[in-house]
Amino acid sequence: MDPIGAPLRLKTMNLLRIFLLTLCLALLTAPPDVDAARRPYRWPLQPRPQVVTPYDPPAQRWQSGHRGVDLAAAVGSPVLAAGSGTVNFAGDVGGKPVVSIRHADGLLTTYEPVEASVRAGQTVARGEVIGRLAAGHDGCPSACLHWGARRGAGSSAQYVNPLSLVGAVRVRLKPVQPVS
Repeated sequence: MDPIGAPLRLKTMNLLRIFLLTLCLALLTAPPDVDAARRPYRWPLQPRPQVVTPYDPPAQRWQSGHRGVDLAAAVGSPVLAAGSGTVNFAGDVGGKPVVSIRHADGLLTTYEPVEASVRAGQTVARGEVIGRLAAGHDGCPSACLHWGARRGAGSSAQYVNPLSLVGAVRVRLKPVQPVS
């Protein structure tokens, strides 16, 4: 037994314990999502909703696909602006109530079916109520909000997974085929 090394090991272990305790306390007292306040976009429903139908873009832009996500919510739930911007449209499209917001970065977010409490041309802030969820979105077992996002319009439109706006996209790496 090393009589000189024992106190040094004890001191090192105590410092390590203090460091780990401090680290645990810091992690436990930190806000749940430190980055959320810095992101320009947020969830359009509170609390964070369940994704009922995920983003599923078509292979070619003219094919059918799901160019947004469906989020579970109760009819009448407040729908919030995902980001600050100007209401581009508030009205019916194909018999469904829709709100779309143009954001400073060129993104257009859409919300359907939403009974609007805003009008076209109105400026809205991130998190501001833009309307209430209406019934009637096809493909959902119960009420849900279809939330979409795109850059551009017409044939140049590029759809974006809205979950990427709130940091909720799961990245899955696929294995590389072994080279023979």
